[in-house]
Amino acid sequence: MSRFAFFQGEIVPMEQAVVSVSNHTFNYGTGCFGGIRAYWNAEEQELFIFRPKDHFTRFLNSCKLLLINLPYSVEQLVDIAGQLLRREAYREDAYLRPIGYKDVGGIGVKLHDLKGQVTIWTTPIGSYVHNEERTRVMVSSWRRVPDAAIPPRGKIIGAYVNSALAKSEAILSGYDEAICLTDSGHVSEGSAANIFILRGGKWYTPPVTDDVLEGITRSTVMQLLRDVLGFEVMERSLDRSELYLADEIFFCGTGVQVASITEVDRRPVGDGNMGKVTNQLRDLYFRVVRGREPKYRSWCLPVYAGMRA
Repeated sequence: MSRFAFFQGEIVPMEQAVVSVSNHTFNYGTGCFGGIRAYWNAEEQELFIFRPKDHFTRFLNSCKLLLINLPYSVEQLVDIAGQLLRREAYREDAYLRPIGYKDVGGIGVKLHDLKGQVTIWTTPIGSYVHNEERTRVMVSSWRRVPDAAIPPRGKIIGAYVNSALAKSEAILSGYDEAICLTDSGHVSEGSAANIFILRGGKWYTPPVTDDVLEGITRSTVMQLLRDVLGFEVMERSLDRSELYLADEIFFCGTGVQVASITEVDRRPVGDGNMGKVTNQLRDLYFRVVRGREPKYRSWCLPVYAGMRA
């Protein structure tokens, strides 16, 4: 378990990083968060934070949507994340959770004139999806929250009630995960992951205008599919029935990483096993995030470099 957190401008023991039950974000969901992974490379004895600048840029953009003004730059937040991980001294995969929140209490719904604050905590982490090589999914009865209601391109705390409803519906129905549709009936994303399908030799993923998170893992796998595996990748709206006819499907995201979807609404995807390309992509992705692919090494920030005697 984590021992420390960045809280109110300093790294403190985890038990000191607390807010009041009257806190505005606790009461109204008026905060945002980020999800960042750090990967342990045993051969190098190094922990690599994956694309931290991109993650903290998105985090600050989420804060902007909620009028949370923080006195930190992307570079400062990346440095704080490194300090926190070094204090924890992880020798395993870890997860960072920055949270932007309203540092006030009381009753009353609004966003303006409320002081913003940031905290960051970490934890060891393994797989997010229980069955990531053979994920069984259902199309949820819960529609994805539209941009005109709560912007999905921001990781806004209150919006994740939508994700929780979809995820629990899926698990209680005997599945591993859910796929949500937009109000217009197009495929949006999983409960907390972007989605890609392979049809006719091309990969497709919903555009950011179909109420999806502008995923950093999404952009990563798009580049890997194009540059390394040689596939055309297109962003377009997807119909629900295309899920049933796809040759391969996978989820991707910081938490889920790359998870093969082998069944949708009790219909097998392809032959019902992980697809060949998805398998290749997963292997490549895990090499990349652990700093084992020289071409993409710049995406990986070493935590312990320069600290050894």
